[in-house]
Amino acid sequence: MRTSPLTPRRTLAALATVAVLVPLAACGGGGGDEAGGGGGKGDKGGKTELTVLGAASLTDVFKTAGKAYEKEHPDTRVRFSFAGSQELAAQVKQGAPADALVTADTKTMDGLKGETGKPTLIAKNRLVIATGEGNPKKVKGLKDLTDSGLKVVLAVDEVPVGRYSKQVLDAQKLTVKPVSRETNVRSVLSKVELGEADAGIVYRTDAATAPKKVDAVDIPDAQNALASYPAATLKQSEHPEQAAAFVKWLKTSKAQKLLRKAGFQKP
Repeated sequence: MRTSPLTPRRTLAALATVAVLVPLAACGGGGGDEAGGGGGKGDKGGKTELTVLGAASLTDVFKTAGKAYEKEHPDTRVRFSFAGSQELAAQVKQGAPADALVTADTKTMDGLKGETGKPTLIAKNRLVIATGEGNPKKVKGLKDLTDSGLKVVLAVDEVPVGRYSKQVLDAQKLTVKPVSRETNVRSVLSKVELGEADAGIVYRTDAATAPKKVDAVDIPDAQNALASYPAATLKQSEHPEQAAAFVKWLKTSKAQKLLRKAGFQKP
C-alpha cells in the first residue's frame, strides 16, 4: 500500500478547506424534504433547520437521534456533517455555517472556547482493536500490533482517536509502524473492512457498526483510554435557542438510551 505524499497536517488542512467549501448537507439527520444551505434562514416548510457538526464516530447513532429529535420537535429539522474532530474545529474557525458541535475529546472543544457556548459532556467511549471477520491473524492484544508481518492502520495523531491510540501504545512502550494514517476513525475502520489492513485501533462503537465485517478485540481497561464527548452550541448559530435545545436534549433519557444502545458509555 502506498502512503500519501501529503503529511498528516497538510492532509487535515486540505480536508478542512474542502469541507468549508462543500455544503454541509453531505450527511442528513432525519427525514423530510431535502433542504438548502446549512444552519441558515429560509428553511423549507416553516421549519428551523439546524446544522450539527459531529465527530465521525457519532455517525450512526446521531442519524438515529436526529430522527428521534425531529419527531419530538416537529418544527425543527436536524442536519449533520461528520468528520474528524480536528477537521470540524477547523471548519468552525473558518466560519462554516453551523449551530452546534460535538467532538470526541475535550481538548478539541477547549480550543474553541471563543467560538462555543459552555460544553456539556454527553457520552464516553473506549478503544478496541478491529480485525477482519474471524480475526484471521489471531490478534490478541496491543503487543501483537508490533508484528512487522501485520498490516496495521492508525489515525493521525491530530484527531482524537489517533491521539488516544498513541496514548495507549506509548503507555505500554510499544512501537507500531502503520501502513497508513487516516484522518478519522471511520477511515481506519473502512481499511480493515475492505481487507486493506489486518488490524486498526478504533472506538468500540465503530467496530459495533460492522459486526459482519470486523471482529473487535478488547483492550483491558488498565491499558485503555477513555474518550469523552462534549457538545456545545456555536456562537455563530443563527438559531441559538433551538441549538441550545438540541444540545440539552442530548442529555435526556431518550437520547442517552440511544447512545447506550449504540455502545457509548455514560458521561
